[in-house]
Amino acid sequence: MSELTPIDHAHAAMEAEPENETLRLQFYERVADSELVVALEAAPVGDTLNPLMFPVDGEQIILAFDSEARLTEFLGGAASYAAMPGRRLVQMVAEQGAGIGLNLEVAPSSIVLPHTALVWLRDTLAARPKEMDVIPSEIAPPSGLPERVLTALDAKLAQAKGLARLAYLVRATYESGAKTPLLAFIDALPDAQVSLAEATQEALTFAGIEAGTIDVAFFASSDEIAATLARHGLRFDLPIPDVQQAPSAPGMDPKAPPKLK
Repeated sequence: MSELTPIDHAHAAMEAEPENETLRLQFYERVADSELVVALEAAPVGDTLNPLMFPVDGEQIILAFDSEARLTEFLGGAASYAAMPGRRLVQMVAEQGAGIGLNLEVAPSSIVLPHTALVWLRDTLAARPKEMDVIPSEIAPPSGLPERVLTALDAKLAQAKGLARLAYLVRATYESGAKTPLLAFIDALPDAQVSLAEATQEALTFAGIEAGTIDVAFFASSDEIAATLARHGLRFDLPIPDVQQAPSAPGMDPKAPPKLK
């Protein structure tokens, strides 16, 4: 058997405690965060994919695997495929009204994700926290957040390579008297703000925390508030990017997802 993957481990944890909602959420998070390979009937033509589809329980299912080796094992030989982030595949398949057969028959995480589950996951991934454009009147160290939220934020921000220099988690008080946790990103790329806000929301959702628990804001390191955030905040350093390469396969560019035929 091939080495166990993050999806395998998350699936095993979910199966061991089927009533544990947090473990179910973490499984879906692994699906969204993993790169998946999709079996194709033929090589891609431009940005159009023609995936292999099978009827299962009256629903069309697209085959996807979390490694090329598993796809090859299932099909009994080499085949055309497209690789893409799980979240991108979920979005496309949900819009097609189909489901996903994930790692079928070749891994302990073999499972069929029906269309209803994909619609839920697509909508969950689309949720965003409230972005604050008001400067807090007071900044204090964060308090009252469960440890699993801090762990989830740390893991999610570790994937946001190069999108911002760092982030501070604080407790913010506003002129209205409202007090709320605030995740303040420093020196974020302008076109990365939406992605960072979405990543924050995902960390909360898949940790089993209600939406709106943490606000998000963006500041420059030259802003006056940055020094206050540094004094009181819990700091998250985002990884420095490697040399960037342009996406070379359908599905890898989030601004130009492939079309399913």
